[in-house]
Amino acid sequence: MPFDPLTLIMLAVLAVLIFFMFRNSRKRQAEAKELQSKVQAGAQVMTNFGVFGTILSIDEEENRVELETSPGTVLTVHRQTIARVVEPAAGTDAPAIESIDGEPEFGERIDGDAGPDDTGSTDASGDAPKKSDD
Repeated sequence: MPFDPLTLIMLAVLAVLIFFMFRNSRKRQAEAKELQSKVQAGAQVMTNFGVFGTILSIDEEENRVELETSPGTVLTVHRQTIARVVEPAAGTDAPAIESIDGEPEFGERIDGDAGPDDTGSTDASGDAPKKSDD
């Protein structure tokens, strides 16, 4: 029983999809194992619901983690809610968000060129327009 070309193409596509499915599964397992190896007492972490904190203790039997979110505030969460370990920026103490001082206001020009309605406007060649006394 010979296979027609369409059946062969469909089988090839199915094989490729299965290959990528297994590959992505292995990649996710490796990432999860790496994350769990980084989760230790004293690590700065972020939970799935966006809370940042420092791990105080880990209860392996109950799969619970105690996080200190601010001084004196301790949360107990399940170990699987840890989304990622937050690593400090490479050797800088500068804030993560740059200051926006000196940014132009809405509609303000950045490069300081005069607009077409201003008296100092120039044409495309960079020369001032010539006035005729007609």
